[in-house]
Amino acid sequence: MHSLYDVPAPAKLNLFLHITGQRADGYHLLQSVFMLVDWCDTLHFERSRNATVTREDLGIALPEVDLTLRAARALQEATGCSQGARIGVLKSIPSQAGMGGGSSDAATTLLALNRLWGLNLPRAALERIGLTLGADVPFFLRGHNAWVEGIGETITPLEKKHQVPPARFAIVKPAAGLETKTIFSSPSLKRDSDSATILGFAAAHFDFGRNDLQPVAQALCPQVTEAIEWLAERGLQGRMTGSGSAVFAQMPHAIDLNGAPAGWQVKACENLMIHPLAGWT
Repeated sequence: MHSLYDVPAPAKLNLFLHITGQRADGYHLLQSVFMLVDWCDTLHFERSRNATVTREDLGIALPEVDLTLRAARALQEATGCSQGARIGVLKSIPSQAGMGGGSSDAATTLLALNRLWGLNLPRAALERIGLTLGADVPFFLRGHNAWVEGIGETITPLEKKHQVPPARFAIVKPAAGLETKTIFSSPSLKRDSDSATILGFAAAHFDFGRNDLQPVAQALCPQVTEAIEWLAERGLQGRMTGSGSAVFAQMPHAIDLNGAPAGWQVKACENLMIHPLAGWT
């Protein structure tokens, strides 16, 4: 095997996000449900003749060292692998959106290179490497919609009776982005939400809870409010996903999503019950 083409890296939405406390080291304790959606980046992998790992941007330009390169190098380091790779990244998921695009790219890179390089690492070993790259990476490696707790490292797959039903969503990413660090360091962030339960979530799914980061985000970035209002004008109840500026709403029926302000990205998406690479190890 010398190449893997058109390998998907799907985005996620946080259906809700509650902050229940803060640890002594500054990390926030959270509860959330992460749900995969079919807004995907596409990655290509080719074995290179030496041990170097390089990246080609097939769409927009990415930072010099992004999470795909970091993931590939972390995998080399963890295994002592002397093979290299050329990685092509066609970016579609917006950055600073709270949709986990970078983390998903890292997870797809670990899965693809584990296969391309013939390393045969079990998924648990890939997760340990993934966690060093970002708290969301293990979720994408697990490949299932999940109840997430702790600082993001405690991942409980949603069982059939708790699983989210198939649904369509309008996702709106305004032109402005948001830095995760800025939101979490805000003194006005609510950090004492009551603990929720999977049962409580399963009774309401898309209407459950709220995103505790949203009031701070709206104060920092007026476009978050504008995006929520834009959805409201179309009869949809939007909320923020994660710690970025994207907002989403369940779409019970087809709605015209044209006419967004210049520079905004708007997409109708479906949720995924399982990651497209869930069968890979």
